[in-house]
Amino acid sequence: MFGRRGPGLVRAAATTAVVAGTAGAVRHRQDQKYAAQDQAAYDQQMAAQQAAVAQQQAAAPAVPDYAAELQQLAALKGQGLITEEEFEAKKKQILGI
Repeated sequence: MFGRRGPGLVRAAATTAVVAGTAGAVRHRQDQKYAAQDQAAYDQQMAAQQAAVAQQQAAAPAVPDYAAELQQLAALKGQGLITEEEFEAKKKQILGI
């Protein structure tokens, strides 16, 4: 009456442990794969962003310092090296008038 009817409790527990261990290993491998993909995408995004910033910095011309140029012209005029007409012409050229 108490004969074996199935695989038994120990065998069922062992099978469950094997299945759970395999599932855990597969999940770990998938997590590593997805993490590597995310890291590669992040690295690519950062490289593109740095390239854009470098290109923007290279493309942006330096803003001329009009005040310094006008001060130099005023100093030259004050020393008598250029005339008032030359000063006014150069000032209009610098200011784009």
